[in-house]
Amino acid sequence: MYFKNQKFLVAGLSKSGAAACDFLLSRGAAVYMYDDVPDGGVQKTISEMQERGAVYLREQDLPSAISECDVLVLSPGIPIDHELPVAFRKKGKRIIGESELGCLFLRAALVAVTGTNGKTTTVTMLDEIFRAAGENCTACGNIGLPIVSCADKMGYEDIAVMEVSSFQLETLTSIRPHVAIVTNITEDHLNRHYSMENYVFLKSKILRNMRESEYAVLNRDDERVREFAKEARCKIRWFSVKERTEGAFLYEGALYFENEKIMDVSDLSLKGEHNIKNALAAICAAKLMGVETSIVAKALSSMRGVRHRIEKVGEYGGVLYINDSKGTNVDATLNAVAGMERDTVLLLGGKDKGYDYDELFGKLKGSRVVMAVLYGENRFKLFNSAVRNNENRVTLCADFSLAVKIAALAAKPGQCVLLSPASSSFDAFSGYEERGERFEEIVKNLGEKDAAISERYSCVD
Repeated sequence: MYFKNQKFLVAGLSKSGAAACDFLLSRGAAVYMYDDVPDGGVQKTISEMQERGAVYLREQDLPSAISECDVLVLSPGIPIDHELPVAFRKKGKRIIGESELGCLFLRAALVAVTGTNGKTTTVTMLDEIFRAAGENCTACGNIGLPIVSCADKMGYEDIAVMEVSSFQLETLTSIRPHVAIVTNITEDHLNRHYSMENYVFLKSKILRNMRESEYAVLNRDDERVREFAKEARCKIRWFSVKERTEGAFLYEGALYFENEKIMDVSDLSLKGEHNIKNALAAICAAKLMGVETSIVAKALSSMRGVRHRIEKVGEYGGVLYINDSKGTNVDATLNAVAGMERDTVLLLGGKDKGYDYDELFGKLKGSRVVMAVLYGENRFKLFNSAVRNNENRVTLCADFSLAVKIAALAAKPGQCVLLSPASSSFDAFSGYEERGERFEEIVKNLGEKDAAISERYSCVD
């Protein structure tokens, strides 16, 4: 790709789009940029890139830009069937994603992780392990740092651990990891991908370019993931909590790789069966990359949890508050609920992702959830599922802040309030991070008020 004689249109100017603009401008490319929701962060990006020579397009400028530009660089937030990529495709022009751009110029060894749940935790585990082993490692991709931002900074001796979403896989064709992990596949993002068949196909793309010298680490306990081995041309290793297998597995309370004991489950710093699975995937990949067993065990026994993933905010008035804003689908929420050690008031809601919630409410009956507070754009869809499943322990409200306050009032001392929404955050927030931070802010304000009231009454005879 010769940058100086081609014109690029970057669509979507959040983190990913901003990084793509920076990458292209630094190579002397002519860059045009567009975003249909130019909020505060996007406006800052526009100003910065304009100072460096990029041209910002308004909606009325798009028809001429489509004719003039050679390549469309698509941010993962924009679907491949959006009118802009459709127009480029009709003209036979190239469409790539920011992740594709990064992978084309990546020199470091790549470990890539995809799946519905567990991606961020597995990437974080591997990042901790490789750093403990003395490697120059960068966690990138969907975890928050665009790969195009770090591709130039890593050399052939370094390791990139990349979280890869289905959104990124829509425009990602050149990815070729040395090790690729598929954690699991459950229903998610059907509002964008339309069907499970298409969603599963997109996840399988991570293995498309891999050959005999590379490894796929697959979840043997997941039927959909197990099928990926049939078409793969690379070596297959498995991880399983149900059986001994070629790869990593759980056996009699310990985690093994190829019949070598790595560590006891009780020594994992992150608890719950879902984190045992994540650890097995990370162990398998780390051992395939040549990391010593003692280093793997030490890293997994000392690492902290992932931000916004079953994260304790604090305990106020005897009620424990837990932030699982990253729980954006039914399976993730059920995993979070399964790990609760107290009776729980559950906060559910946000932007719908295209599936029903009958499974969720069906399984909540046998859990420690004593009440669900439903909020957000999809609150009525959630409520209808609750009614179909004869679940009457629900409260309905529109506003997120009010929902948190209602949950706090409903929870009794000794219980917990869990934010694990089983929904996207984009009805009211820029992402799950902002939603989680808002939850923490509200909770801490409630805690401060309770402390002030207690102090006031303690001063009265």
